[in-house]
Amino acid sequence: MNSHDSSLHSNSPSNSALDSVEKLHRAVSSAMSHPTEQLIQQAENSLSHTEQAVSQVIEQGNRNAVELAEELLGDEKERLSKLRSAKK
Repeated sequence: MNSHDSSLHSNSPSNSALDSVEKLHRAVSSAMSHPTEQLIQQAENSLSHTEQAVSQVIEQGNRNAVELAEELLGDEKERLSKLRSAKK
């Protein structure tokens, strides 16, 4: 996942999902670097929060933010899924 340009973000509630995705990315990266149960659980909690944030953006109808957030969320879900599989 590429670093996100902070200029893409505004204080608009519709872009809060992008901030959540960035936090999810950091949580998943930490869990991948140090796959402890605690860090994996934190990443899963972050995933849940991010999914809620993306749902709120969908309701607001900001198509550009929705598309980007959904794409990035999908990437992080895939990374977390791989981590879960490797941990088993």
